[in-house]
Amino acid sequence: MNTADSEEMMLALAARGCFICEDLNKADIVLINTCTIREHAEHKALSLLGRLRKWKEEKAGRIIIFAGCAAQRLGAGVRGKFPHVDIVCGAKSIDDFDKILDKSGLFGSDKSAGKSAALNSPIALVNIMRGCSCKCSYCIVPYVRGEAFSLDFDAVLKEIETKLSLGTKEIVLLGQTVNAYNYKGKTFADLLRAALKLEGLDRLRYLSPHPLFITEEVSEIMASEPKMSKHLHLPVQSGSDKVLKDMKRGYSSGEFLEKIALLRRGGINVTTDIIVGYPTETEEDFKQTLSLVDECKFGGAYCFKFSPRFGTPAFSLKELPKEEVEKRLDILLNKIKENAKAAYKAQEGRAERVLMEDPHNGRTLSNFWVKTEASYKAGEVVTLTIKKAQESILLA
Repeated sequence: MNTADSEEMMLALAARGCFICEDLNKADIVLINTCTIREHAEHKALSLLGRLRKWKEEKAGRIIIFAGCAAQRLGAGVRGKFPHVDIVCGAKSIDDFDKILDKSGLFGSDKSAGKSAALNSPIALVNIMRGCSCKCSYCIVPYVRGEAFSLDFDAVLKEIETKLSLGTKEIVLLGQTVNAYNYKGKTFADLLRAALKLEGLDRLRYLSPHPLFITEEVSEIMASEPKMSKHLHLPVQSGSDKVLKDMKRGYSSGEFLEKIALLRRGGINVTTDIIVGYPTETEEDFKQTLSLVDECKFGGAYCFKFSPRFGTPAFSLKELPKEEVEKRLDILLNKIKENAKAAYKAQEGRAERVLMEDPHNGRTLSNFWVKTEASYKAGEVVTLTIKKAQESILLA
């Protein structure tokens, strides 16, 4: 989602004659688009912002833009602590970024320079929702991105068409609870069906769904439509019913397993997110998470230590001993690694359609990474036979 927001802001800058520069010393503008879902990410962004003071002083006219969730959370305090920042744009204001540039007085009025090079990619990201209304006890997102609302149905389809016309092959629909999309009665299933009919589309994916909104209708679309990705990243966060209730996730482990069974009937590769060391998690709760992981056989997972975020209900809870959390995380990561290894191993000998993202690397419809010695163009879709699985990559 941050990448999609960055592309939107880059479009506004590109229209004013800007282009992406890989060398900081040659750059005129630095745009820092921030994440605050974990404290470490916010600290890294602020540390970079501090170091950029010297960069700005070295050459007159340089501009620093601080945007995204950390900018939303910190607000006017950013300029107080970092007076060398020129523009602050919080996550809730990214849709108004073009107007914010105009009001800054730092750019001219000409907006005819061109399109962003960021769109010259085989994969394009399209926001279909903003914000989140779930308010999980540990999560800062609803407070920095606001309540959930769905974007205009026809406008979303128009944006997809535009990106397909620029040569994009894969569209990724984005939302904090993307499968909860509903615009004036037009459901997420309606949007998928409409998008799948668009000319030039080779593959359609979506991130990040919430288990509460997994439906049989959408699962059937995923299973039956050849252009739909056969992969879904579905965060579970814990395998303990007690911890899930404390997290305010809205489902039980049994209900999550029912969703997994529904998806697996359609041959969907499921990956997940898991939080280790939530303050109320006991050793028995952790064992229940391991049990759920064994049952689900996830193709992969992002596993995180609990990170207290100021402003969330879980912030005031007493944290577990760091040594214990580290121990549990290590056990979980090893189990996830073994399951992922088995999932990759099961792909050996299969002929797969692979969307190449660079000359030698691409992904299958089930989102497994493939590496080949042969050379192809980025965006080319080729059928490759998987010769061998090697850790988290397939060799063809």
